[in-house]
Amino acid sequence: MELLSDRQIPLIAPNPPKLSEMGEELAAIEASGQYSNAGPTVSAFERAIVEQLFGGEGACLAVANATLGLMIAIRQAAGRNWRGERFALIPAFTFAATAHAAEWAGLTPLLIDSDPDDWAACAEAEDAAFARYGSQIAVVVPYATFGTCIDLERYRRLAERHDVGVVIDAAASLGALDENGHGFGQGHRFATVFSMHATKPFATAEGGLVYSADPACIDDLRAMTNFGFGMPRTATVAGLNAKLSEVSGLLASRKLAEIDSCADHRTRLGRAYGELLGDFRLQRLRGARPMTQFQSLLLPSHLAAFREDIIAGLAARGVGAAHYFAPHLGQQPYFKATARIEPTPVADSIAARILSLPLHDHMDVEDVRYICEMLFDSCAKTTSDKTMAATVSQPERTGTLIIGGGPGGMAVLNAAAKGGRLETLARSGLTMIDRDTVLGSGQLGTYSITSDSTAQTFLSAAKDTPYPAIEALVDSPGGRTIAHYNDALGVPLAETPPFLNALAASFTTIAQNAGAQVVTGYTVTGARQVASGGWRVQARMANGTREREWLAERIVIATGGYQDRESIGRECVDGAPLIELAGDRLMTGDMALRSGAMSEIRARLADAAAPRIAVIGGSTSALASIAMLLKASPALPLGANAVTLLHRQPLRPFYPSVEAAHADGFTDFGPDDICPVSGFVYRLAGFRLESRELVLRMLRVGGRVPDPRLTMHQVQPDDPQARRIVEQADLVIGALGYRPHALPLFDTDGNRIALCADLPGRPRLVDQQCRVIDADGTPVPDAFGIGLAAGFVPEGRLGGEPSFRGKANGLWLWQNDVGMMVVDHLLKGLVREAA
Repeated sequence: MELLSDRQIPLIAPNPPKLSEMGEELAAIEASGQYSNAGPTVSAFERAIVEQLFGGEGACLAVANATLGLMIAIRQAAGRNWRGERFALIPAFTFAATAHAAEWAGLTPLLIDSDPDDWAACAEAEDAAFARYGSQIAVVVPYATFGTCIDLERYRRLAERHDVGVVIDAAASLGALDENGHGFGQGHRFATVFSMHATKPFATAEGGLVYSADPACIDDLRAMTNFGFGMPRTATVAGLNAKLSEVSGLLASRKLAEIDSCADHRTRLGRAYGELLGDFRLQRLRGARPMTQFQSLLLPSHLAAFREDIIAGLAARGVGAAHYFAPHLGQQPYFKATARIEPTPVADSIAARILSLPLHDHMDVEDVRYICEMLFDSCAKTTSDKTMAATVSQPERTGTLIIGGGPGGMAVLNAAAKGGRLETLARSGLTMIDRDTVLGSGQLGTYSITSDSTAQTFLSAAKDTPYPAIEALVDSPGGRTIAHYNDALGVPLAETPPFLNALAASFTTIAQNAGAQVVTGYTVTGARQVASGGWRVQARMANGTREREWLAERIVIATGGYQDRESIGRECVDGAPLIELAGDRLMTGDMALRSGAMSEIRARLADAAAPRIAVIGGSTSALASIAMLLKASPALPLGANAVTLLHRQPLRPFYPSVEAAHADGFTDFGPDDICPVSGFVYRLAGFRLESRELVLRMLRVGGRVPDPRLTMHQVQPDDPQARRIVEQADLVIGALGYRPHALPLFDTDGNRIALCADLPGRPRLVDQQCRVIDADGTPVPDAFGIGLAAGFVPEGRLGGEPSFRGKANGLWLWQNDVGMMVVDHLLKGLVREAA
């Protein structure tokens, strides 16, 4: 890119003290003959920094670098009295050194989400992790992001409540003052680890510092830095060599003398940025004097996709910029393969939008003004160029366009991989497009319930393929998480994304290597038939600033299903629409099942001393809603018969055989309820796993006892009692199944094609051959569908009981029989074109 300015402001300008000005001090070190091993220079620095920055309280240990400091501090805090896998709880939005240090200490990083304001670890995510993993968490390692201060009292309470070790990663915060004006970390007995790397505000050549209010803690760590020698030349604890040299100690002493002026200067620069960057989202800095490493901001959503162009534009104007930490740890290949990763939507958003600007000792306020002007100029120019380029772009040609990269869309690639045909499909011209940036799990991770597929079903997606890298995912961290639930009633959906996303990454990598294209961050807005065959497909970037078009021979719609309050409100009970009977008390089943929904439910029931809840529907989502209500922690104040399930069809449990059903005392089925292929009883209509156990209790099968808080009512066409149940409920959950999220399709003249999926109720998207059908049931040429609410029902050689009248959903079906059917259609299309 052509340079637009001779002015140069680098992102980072190291400013350690100058050794060339320390001739006498260096000569004194040479004369002493002691260059390391806790020499007088380093020891004097440790004493001085305790007095100057930590009010004379506690002790400090200087180390060769901060990563070594983290390694020994984490190892000491975690101890070694454990068996099996133990975790270090770490925010995903941090530097790789923290997670590496935990691994070197023998722990598995457990990565969690960030707070949206200060970008440090999210308190709710920490609490959720302890609720899920409990005593498996050996140590918590929060990060004081980019030199800010964090609430250390919270971590003191957390350590006491869970009896867990705490190590504070305060890499850039040396010299920061907390809200009380004390040095960050002062008064706290756990280890706080700082960096003195040349790029940090407290800049030396290389080095680190560990502070603790407990001198005994520092004594133990000191022994660890010297090969574990707790006695003369005798190892008594785990050890390595992490000592700071005398020359580095000299640099640290000189930097200590100027750290207050350095901090005050950075504060002035940060204040100037805050005044000029009002249009951008900035990190919330905490403490009386944070030590900002550089100025970070979040680009607006409509600019985030152009971040690299904006950085290039700033570089052309003489301004250095970057994006720390993007990708965050949970998005980096090594940690995706070795860490345990919880859902990180906030960290994902920060990493996608963050931009880091210069803030260092060599700048002044006028530089800040120039940087901000260049940022605004680069943003405006980049957006203008990209919008113009999008306007004149031509359609891209492809063979097959799969719309949706969640479980449905990935099932097509999974089925192709199992059949050894993934590369064939890719070479034919395959494009996959999704609105999200990460493919695989779709929306599954946003639900707070367990799956109705077993752990073995999830893991089977990686088995029986000709690709060793895919089979290896069974033993990946995500795979091991799934396997943990092999004997459980389903897998918590919130824990499935690491495995499903890794699986998707493997499939798409294989496909891309064979010529396929993967496009993320775009939403398909519609498709129009082409007179010569195929489809012209339009897509728009989520921020609306860029559009793309494809000419596709075939399309696969894998956009999932949805529930909306309006369509559920039209459902009638005793002749009256639900919306009239329930009003504002009506909540969709999908909303009730989402993560965080329990807080909304508690708020709705807050004024009810003895709340009554009506759940309407006979679907898996209805039973899952009830299970969630009954298992709520802390428990909801539910008395006898507080929850009523209103359903129209009888509730049926799945059984693997007629003999198993009879052995359990269940006989309410006939020949048409048995799958002729598998012999399963209620193979498609039957509830499974956790929902099945709930149904068996409700039906009192095999002597089971119902939960006294739950009662059932089978709704009739004229049913005043059902009306009263709904009218008297404090909360009404409409769990009435999902509608297909169909794509707007148009004919060659631009007229909207009326699809079966657009009909009222809970219609189908596809026929029995996975072909998209119009409102009359006629297949739409070269359009196929798969996934939640698509409406495919197995029959014939695929099995399924003849009595089934609903929709069949499930990972196994999609990844095997149904996915294979779609792949067959796509590859037959290739043969037809070749002919």
